[in-house]
Amino acid sequence: MTTLNPYLQFRGNAREAIEFYHRVFGGDLSIDTFGQWEGMVQDPADADLVMHAQLRTPDGLVLMASDTPSSMPYREPAGIAVSVSGSNEAQLQGYWDALAEGGSVTAPFEAPPWGGRFGMLTDRFGIDWMLSWGPDEE
Repeated sequence: MTTLNPYLQFRGNAREAIEFYHRVFGGDLSIDTFGQWEGMVQDPADADLVMHAQLRTPDGLVLMASDTPSSMPYREPAGIAVSVSGSNEAQLQGYWDALAEGGSVTAPFEAPPWGGRFGMLTDRFGIDWMLSWGPDEE
């Protein structure tokens, strides 16, 4: 089996972001810091930064995140969005409401010409999201 998982990069706020996504999506969250692993810290100020975080939900969503340490270049996310779709309208509405809090809505979560519901937003961490609901979505 092969999977494709979003891996989000942050500059100093990966813990805050992944804990927020944990509240939004639920599931099991694991977080490792650079300081937990011998030889991974070049700058002691980076010891508490997230080296790897993984959120795994009961629905099968896997979202990963990390901080970019000060010794590495960092680029703001651009040109990509995390897409979440499904057939449970209430669940998707809950995700939408939580992700939109403190963020900015690009396209409201409403009926598009092709049916169902669709919306786009940028959350408070600068991550772009697309949510799609349809009775036939899997």
